[in-house]
Amino acid sequence: MSQSQEKLDLSEEVSRHILGAGTESGLVMIRGLSDLSVRARGNCLMLEGSAVKIRLVKQFLDVLSRRIERAGAIDQNEVRRLFDQFVDEDISSESVSEPFCDLISSFNGRLVRAMTVGQQQYVEAVEKNTITIARGPAGTGKTYLATAMAIKALKEKRVSRVILSRPVVEAGESLGYLPGDVKEKVDPHFRPLYDCLQEFIGMGKFEQYIRQGIIEITPLAYMRGRTFNEAFVVLDEAQNTTMPQMRMILTRLGYGTKLVVTGDHTQIDLPRISDSSLLTLGDIIGSVESVSFIDLCGKDVIRHEVVKRIIGAFDEYQRREKEKK
Repeated sequence: MSQSQEKLDLSEEVSRHILGAGTESGLVMIRGLSDLSVRARGNCLMLEGSAVKIRLVKQFLDVLSRRIERAGAIDQNEVRRLFDQFVDEDISSESVSEPFCDLISSFNGRLVRAMTVGQQQYVEAVEKNTITIARGPAGTGKTYLATAMAIKALKEKRVSRVILSRPVVEAGESLGYLPGDVKEKVDPHFRPLYDCLQEFIGMGKFEQYIRQGIIEITPLAYMRGRTFNEAFVVLDEAQNTTMPQMRMILTRLGYGTKLVVTGDHTQIDLPRISDSSLLTLGDIIGSVESVSFIDLCGKDVIRHEVVKRIIGAFDEYQRREKEKK
């Protein structure tokens, strides 16, 4: 294995993210690499060891510098996510060599963008295809990014309206016995979508667009018989759709319309898990032109770090159970 030595001078901004105190500092992450010795002196890093690992660290610091320059200070969780992408053997360093593009600004001015390689591939798939099916665990940004891209398309006048839908699966209580009208009965199911929209456009604009029909949030059952032209449609929680329901929504598309379908096969609430269309959809339309499937994983989780560890623990448990059987 080729050995090398190198001294890296860090800018003040990068130094604050790399040389800070704590067990989650960038320096601790870099020292965790095998075949590499790392010493810090002032704003410099002294690297000795594998030439491949030194090159990896240099690329990581280069991308980190550009991320900071683009977005200002970033939190340590994002530094960790970026570093993990570089040490992932399944991902080439070239795939994360450039900062991910901003999608939109939230109502409070925060930039919204993909945070991982998987999320960037998801965003690119939505841009390029008419239908995108995103599958992955909780916290991977499936719904959040789909909604952001829908609002982006609306602001850029590429579509004239945004339609967000979910199947309403009764979990223990019958909707017919719940108090209120239909809207009041189904509102709790759509709260995650309301939260996303209000973050992106603010409460006032959200309510205005709802009244004008520019944004529509509706149960999947109400989509039957309709055709959507110049619309951005998001079907969320698709793991709870049956095959007839999935076929219905896929055939609603008119001219100038995009559809994003999101779901998590580990959270199926249907009486029979085998009824979920998400389990077999790839076999049916996986080869259809302008249809893309994106699989996100635990590495794409952008919630608290413990969520990623919990997902990993559940995946490992399911793997062991399959081996027993």
